[in-house]
Amino acid sequence: MIKRTPLAIFAAGLLLSTATPALGQEVMQSAYHDYRLVPVVEGLVRPWSIAFLPTGEMLVTEKAGTLRVVRDGLLLPDPVEGVPDVISAGQGGLLDVVPHPNFEDNRLLYLSYSKPDETERGTTAVIRGRYENGALTGIEEIFLAVSEGRGHYGSRLVFDGQGHIFITVGDRQASTRGDLYTHPAQNPSNHHGTVSRVYEDGGIPEDNPFVDDPNVRPEIWSFGHRNQQGMVLNPETGDLWATEHGPQGGDELNLVQPGLNYGWPIVGYGVNYGSGTAIHEGTHKEGMEPPAHFWVPSIAVSGLLFYTGDRFPHWKGNLFVGGMAGEQLARLTLDGQEVVREETLVQGLGRIRDVRQGPDGLIYLAVDGRRGEPTAILRMEPVATR
Repeated sequence: MIKRTPLAIFAAGLLLSTATPALGQEVMQSAYHDYRLVPVVEGLVRPWSIAFLPTGEMLVTEKAGTLRVVRDGLLLPDPVEGVPDVISAGQGGLLDVVPHPNFEDNRLLYLSYSKPDETERGTTAVIRGRYENGALTGIEEIFLAVSEGRGHYGSRLVFDGQGHIFITVGDRQASTRGDLYTHPAQNPSNHHGTVSRVYEDGGIPEDNPFVDDPNVRPEIWSFGHRNQQGMVLNPETGDLWATEHGPQGGDELNLVQPGLNYGWPIVGYGVNYGSGTAIHEGTHKEGMEPPAHFWVPSIAVSGLLFYTGDRFPHWKGNLFVGGMAGEQLARLTLDGQEVVREETLVQGLGRIRDVRQGPDGLIYLAVDGRRGEPTAILRMEPVATR
């Protein structure tokens, strides 16, 4: 009997005949690697996040509130049971899904979502539960944001491998009229526009930067953000990177560090939607951290990957940023903590909502259909050059 490793199980499980042959056959070129885009699974409605399990299964959140399972190359018809009710309106819904680093032993999944409350607009919540036999059980809420507004739930989750989890919460589209210094994202007594850091069970770490300040929420790691829908940890250095949406222009990549203020809405590179009138005092201000990289015009950043695989060796150590309005994938080359080069990949194939590296070392993209049309998870595969 042949024993299959988790990687072998995964590779076998996701092999799927290409439903769109032209897409799978077309060779795309980049500065270092030629590649193909191959549909892995189709028929998903507004996918938001991808997660890979050591069993070979792939999990995908659909924004309307369903957690779907891809097994042996097929999208199972029944969603995972036990997922909590979500506000599925505007930018709200079922958002990130991340398995615990020790999932193989504890079977814990973490989910972020827009939780209904008395305001009917809800807030960002994070739960964990045990995933077995197609269901989530033993659900515990580990984080509930003190925030209110219309959208901008943020909601990416990242484990640091040291017993903590980072959580993004957006500014909830709070108005930027009037005194910018009183904007909720500049008031860390709430969770608007923040990155929080908690223990894996939701407890507060004693070394959080504001834990001794009674005027600041003790979970907060950094503040002054707008809407961070991409976050990733460099496993070699521990650097935490996050992408956040600007308004009309001014999407940002930030190196997220404890206790820092990232300036929204006092400083930035965007303008008001439609009118193009100014929002910010300027682009820089003492005491406010500037972005490591920014986009004008916006590409609507969502999903962020730090590539560590061997299938694209020249891309190792690069950041990959999904673009929704830009319908593109941005590849950023780093020199330490500095972005030194950008290349645009995968253009015009849809709104890229999430970017993940699979156990096979390949890059997976979730394409989000704005109008609710079924879309695919795509896989980038290297093509040998002649």
